[in-house]
Amino acid sequence: MGIDAAGARPGPAPPSPPQPASQRRLPVLGVASEMFPLLKTGGLADVVGALPAALAEHGVDLTTLLPGHPAVVAGLEGGQVRAQWPEWFGGPARVLSGRHRNAELLVLDAPHLYARHGNPYLDASGRDWSDNALRYAALALAAARIGWGEVDGLAPAVLHAHDWQAALVPVYQHYLGAGKRRAPTLLTLHNLAFQGQFGAAAWAQLRLPDAAFSTQGLEYHGDIGFLKGGLHFADAISTVSPSYAEEILTLAGGMGLDAMLRWRRERLHGIVNGLDTEAWDPAHDPALARTYDADTLERRAANRREIEACFGLPEAESPLLCMVSRLTTQKGIDLVAQALDAIVGAGARLVVLGAGEAAVESALQSAAARHPQRVAVRIGYDESLAHLLHGGADAILVPSRFEPCGLTQLSGQRYGCVPVVARVGGLADTVIDANHAAIAAGVATGVQFGELSAEGVLGAVQRTLRLHRDRAAWRSMQRAGMRADLGWRASAGLYAALYRQLAQETP
Repeated sequence: MGIDAAGARPGPAPPSPPQPASQRRLPVLGVASEMFPLLKTGGLADVVGALPAALAEHGVDLTTLLPGHPAVVAGLEGGQVRAQWPEWFGGPARVLSGRHRNAELLVLDAPHLYARHGNPYLDASGRDWSDNALRYAALALAAARIGWGEVDGLAPAVLHAHDWQAALVPVYQHYLGAGKRRAPTLLTLHNLAFQGQFGAAAWAQLRLPDAAFSTQGLEYHGDIGFLKGGLHFADAISTVSPSYAEEILTLAGGMGLDAMLRWRRERLHGIVNGLDTEAWDPAHDPALARTYDADTLERRAANRREIEACFGLPEAESPLLCMVSRLTTQKGIDLVAQALDAIVGAGARLVVLGAGEAAVESALQSAAARHPQRVAVRIGYDESLAHLLHGGADAILVPSRFEPCGLTQLSGQRYGCVPVVARVGGLADTVIDANHAAIAAGVATGVQFGELSAEGVLGAVQRTLRLHRDRAAWRSMQRAGMRADLGWRASAGLYAALYRQLAQETP
């Protein structure tokens, strides 16, 4: 296992001389609620799935602790029992170790908490599971116990917690870790809008001292704030783009936690997400009708025809836009719905893949009914179909009101599907706007817009259509995006450096 404590070297050979700290492999435990390809509801899973391989190149051995959701348990290879806890937040639990593909995993196997099919956070009616506070407290305390060295052979140097579901890791370290082995904690915010806020009635089940339910702990407007507590006690905080790290310090962007984040700003880091460039590779993608690269962009036409067939649209040469997204107001999809009649009038077509808020879904479906030859909507998510849309559409719309990082604009660039994005968060950090200077220099990779309204979306689409008519400029944008460094190497290096800094700071 990547976080096993080092054992004695076999045989009579003398030990190797000590390596400089910067060259030693560093064992790190990641803690997350989902991980692609085992379980995915959003971009968090993609990031957690990509980090182990990316960090390995920087001398970090990352093992990821996941809750034992059915898909995770089913995908675990070579499961070995590392710990058994007869009573763990209402029932028995085991810590299993194993692998999936090339990733080292630990799984908290607690059927009374996680043996539920479908969405990991919501019941069949779409409501939060009533015991979510308990379920993810159990995950966090398991991680803390591993960090304390209470599971034989596991000794992580750093604990890396992701989002509210793992935010109690530093809280348990602080309140229950006196006299125990201390592993420093990094808490990464993938989306500050999701904070893990629960009614005070859940407090008695969290195994924390009463003193922790205070303004200096987890108390948050009379409720329990998982993320608030994690932000207070984590040794370092990161979020998934530099611009978002600045935005969340403001009243408008801080989602009620801006004061806390300003207090911790010296420990806040913005590290932009990368793209898994092996999973997203148009030259070798089995989901495409025809593969291609930056020198064979004409082959994308076969994928366009496949999209038209899949979505029931007639074959046409007019520009084809796509959206692959949660269909929510945060993602700005309502703005697209409001502008759709005018977008169609401007000469564009649109295909949509995603699910989300009922009102947004309904607005898009109504537009498709009004324009059956030019608008098509598929409610739900299909990974292969998402790849096909990237591989055949001309542009991908990402009109988010706020966006911590975003991945679809990265995959769009990788596939020559030009991103049209709101100038916020990670979208602003990862797309080079097609202004005059950028086009002249051959570095433009997409279109940015600043006005977050239906008129702003329409204006961005109209600008995109004008660019599309200039075939040389459009091909230049496609190729610049496809040849950009969108992978994890640089960002993984920043994570590795931050881990080593934390490990050195902690005695």
